[in-house]
Amino acid sequence: MMRMNKQIEKLKHNGLFVKMFLIMVVTIIAVSITTTWTTIRVSERVFMETFSITNTKIIDQINHSMDAFNYSIVQAANTISQSGVIRGYLTEAEQDSLHNLRVFYRMDDIMHRIASGLETYEVEIKVAGANGRLYTTSDISYLKLSAEQLKNDPLTQRALEEPRKLLYQHVKPGDGDQQLQQLLVVTKPLLNTSSGDVYGMIYFIMPENKFARFYEAYTSEGNDVIVMNKEGMILSSSRKMWTGQEAEELMKSARELEERNMPYENRVITGKEQIVLSQYLPLLDLYVVNLIDKKQAIGELTNMKALLISIVVIVGISLIIVFTVSRRMTKSLTRLVKQISTISKYEFDHKVSVGGSYETRQLGLAFNAMIDELQEYVKKLVQTEKEKRNAELEALQGQINPHFLYNTLASVKFMVQQGSRDKAADTINALISLLQNVVGNISETIPLSQELVNMRHYVLINHVRYGERIKVHYFISPDCMGYHVPKLIIQPFIENAFFHGFNRKTEGHIYFMASKEGHALVCEIVDDGDGFAMDKEDGKLGLVPRGKRQLFTGIGVHNVHDRLKLLYGDGFGLTISSEPGEGTRVKIRIPLLDR
Repeated sequence: MMRMNKQIEKLKHNGLFVKMFLIMVVTIIAVSITTTWTTIRVSERVFMETFSITNTKIIDQINHSMDAFNYSIVQAANTISQSGVIRGYLTEAEQDSLHNLRVFYRMDDIMHRIASGLETYEVEIKVAGANGRLYTTSDISYLKLSAEQLKNDPLTQRALEEPRKLLYQHVKPGDGDQQLQQLLVVTKPLLNTSSGDVYGMIYFIMPENKFARFYEAYTSEGNDVIVMNKEGMILSSSRKMWTGQEAEELMKSARELEERNMPYENRVITGKEQIVLSQYLPLLDLYVVNLIDKKQAIGELTNMKALLISIVVIVGISLIIVFTVSRRMTKSLTRLVKQISTISKYEFDHKVSVGGSYETRQLGLAFNAMIDELQEYVKKLVQTEKEKRNAELEALQGQINPHFLYNTLASVKFMVQQGSRDKAADTINALISLLQNVVGNISETIPLSQELVNMRHYVLINHVRYGERIKVHYFISPDCMGYHVPKLIIQPFIENAFFHGFNRKTEGHIYFMASKEGHALVCEIVDDGDGFAMDKEDGKLGLVPRGKRQLFTGIGVHNVHDRLKLLYGDGFGLTISSEPGEGTRVKIRIPLLDR
């Protein structure tokens, strides 16, 4: 029992060491596991991002080739639809043999010239007319159907549902007489431009394996390309077994990527986790999808066995070092902590005794030096803050601009001379109210109702001096009238709107609005004047350039913002937004003040 008590007492005296060691053990293991997991995930993510960018560029190249092919098809279709000879061949009734031969010869000459533009793609052109005639540019036809069979074929029926567009369609082997391979057929009805009636049909036919040349150079095992229409029908694929199949799940992925504007997504397809990239080709009305086997693409990024061995070795070495250092530091450090813990809060005249290991002595000396410096710093900080606050408040003290007084009194004099004594008296009363508002401590507050009176006086003076081409409107929530605002907080923005907002526009409106927003009073000054380009150097506030002077007081836009920050802290202040030609909006946010 006595031996156990000694062990408990020893453990109690070394509690700091035990805690430090346990914390370091847990921390080292957690950091090692977290770092390893994060490294693996980040490596995988970086690989995926790089891989998706590379494959997106490949899809762009495929799309460029297919767009070029589609352009050639469009050119050929336009030439055929605009040819009067071809129209006559497909619409006129049978006549004598000589006439029919001449028409066929001219038709054949035109069609071969058109077909020469598609020789690179090995495309066969068929045209079928309403009169039952059928013409083919190739001696060996890919699609062996008669004119009557083509007329009733689903190829033609689907094309007639959308007669004004090229439609890419797939034909399976066996659909036509002796057809042994999969075909890609582009159909386009021939329309009479005046009546809109269909007088024929164009079929651009090519084997699917010829169409696959657009993308087959970019495919490999586990890296497939699929071309499908908006209904989910696969028209061509590097996996031939998929061609001609419905792929609703793949179509859903392609549409989600398009709608969300995502570069890629991971999805389980055919029982494997795949990376899906997709682009929509509006000219062909087709989707090109790149399907990549994720496991095969990423491969073995990490050797897990070697990684685990490394983690165990690093953690073991770290624990040995921590144990050794902790044991050496614990005794003297515990004593130092006890001394520091006895010092009450804000008692900066207490110092600790220095002793123990080198590290602990240095900590003790540093603590004592910090106490000395802290005492001096606190004294200087208190004095500096007092001086700074006084200086800032004095700098913000409003000064009446003599030009404002001179011009206002000159206007009053002119009104008196003209006999407008009542108007002159109103102007003088407004000026007196404004002067009374400026005199005194600039940091004091007044009710919003009083500030509104001051604004109306200021607007009255400006209307007397410059006319009423700029109208001012007030929209104030009744429950806001009693809240206090700093003096001269709104006037600078009314002034800015008057003298800087309507230099190019001859007339306009200024709106003042006030309402509560949570625990804040929000005042907004909006005008529909000239606006201005936001000054990037003023940061997120979007403040107007400092060069714009105030005509009534020295309190400018920047001073208002600085003043609000000084009075109420970072949660309050102002923001300004403006667009050239659309006006300016100023939003002032201050706390709700009863006095």
